[in-house]
Amino acid sequence: MSEQRTMRLLTLVVASALFMESLVSTVIATSLAAIAADLQVDALTLKLAFTAYFVALAIFIPISGWCADRFGAKTVFAASIAVFTLSSIACALAWNLHSLIAGRFCQGLGGAMMLPVGRLILLRVIPKREMVSAMAWLGIPTLFAPILGPPVGGFITTYYHWRGIFWLNVPVGMIGLALAMWLVPQVRADTLRPLDWPGFLLTGLGLSLAIFGFTLLGSHQGGVWVALAMMAAGAALLALYLRHARRAAHPIIDLSLLRHASFRLSLVGGLMFRVSVGAMPFLLPLMLQLGFGMSAFQSGTLTFTSAVGAVTMKLTAAPILRRYGFKNVLCGNAWISSAMIAALAMFTVQTPHAAIIAVLLVGGFFRSLQFTSLNTLSYADVEASQLSGATSLVGVAQQLSLAAGVAVAAMLLDGSRATDGRSALTAVDFSRAFWAIGLISLVSVLWYRKLSPDAGAEMSGHLRAPG
Repeated sequence: MSEQRTMRLLTLVVASALFMESLVSTVIATSLAAIAADLQVDALTLKLAFTAYFVALAIFIPISGWCADRFGAKTVFAASIAVFTLSSIACALAWNLHSLIAGRFCQGLGGAMMLPVGRLILLRVIPKREMVSAMAWLGIPTLFAPILGPPVGGFITTYYHWRGIFWLNVPVGMIGLALAMWLVPQVRADTLRPLDWPGFLLTGLGLSLAIFGFTLLGSHQGGVWVALAMMAAGAALLALYLRHARRAAHPIIDLSLLRHASFRLSLVGGLMFRVSVGAMPFLLPLMLQLGFGMSAFQSGTLTFTSAVGAVTMKLTAAPILRRYGFKNVLCGNAWISSAMIAALAMFTVQTPHAAIIAVLLVGGFFRSLQFTSLNTLSYADVEASQLSGATSLVGVAQQLSLAAGVAVAAMLLDGSRATDGRSALTAVDFSRAFWAIGLISLVSVLWYRKLSPDAGAEMSGHLRAPG
């Protein structure tokens, strides 16, 4: 087998793992109403299954690189595929909410190790001259999984059973595991830096308690005081980590990166934006199904158009940033993206499907432009020696904001129906929620305005006009 062919196969093995993770993240959103009905729980309570996955990613992503160096990239990558596949089976066999939450948390553990380690393998094995081609192949799943996910998940849920969406991962996982054992080399770093065990325990427990406590607010699964106690305990542990990070030689999350203005402002502004975007996969399918009476398949055939808009943007992001620069794009696009989110509040059961598709398509384009701008600007001023730490911090922040978005969406819906004295969700609850998350997204402009006009100019190629 030629070296070039081996490299392509290796890239496809990593891409298959990425596809598996991306697919299940999109198909489950379409099946929420069916899962809630089958498990006999309130639809809003399923926010815990969403949150468990994101929290697991946030906890374990920072140690994925260390695990690969300690145990070997091949071992960790293959084990993570096995964990993700077995966890998918556990989700498919879930008999109640708690078993589904446990399965989703274990899926997050597998995903946290699988994706960063897969990218690390490619970076260490593939020659630099082949890297652009490899990254292009690797990016294909992230483009097409969100397009395929909603209609496929909706079809399976409507015409078979929601458990089938988790069984989808089994054949892909088994093939990926076999290919990983055959093709992936056992690579390690030349030197193994010590793992910050105290930092790992403080951040892991702190983030889990804080986010799960926030998610439990307004839930029937626990009282308000229990939720507040969890949030307080989580905040205390995170405060202890802040003290620990100042003294540790190799903190698991390097907070010194926040001294870079472009990194700090894009991270904090991005948190507000991602909270809103994280709420959408939870709100939109439920609105179409519970609010408008659509089937899961009908819902999926509409919601996938957001991903189509995102794919279209990939061709235009570079020239837009080069023409206008990061600050102008982030500020202006935040208004457009927020408006497109708020526009979803005006949907009714009588709204033509063509209008829904148009709003989702355009909104997906501008939200993807915002993501691309934020993800690029974050690393504009970070030194090469800090890239690993920056990647971990950004990854943790992204997953936590997505988890917070689901919790916020559920709280808005629950608050709306409680205000009206209802137990069932109606279309008006979703309308109010979309107005609110549109405003949350718009708040991010306050941070983008603080950026320098030349922020990230070396990356974007944007040159200010003289004078």
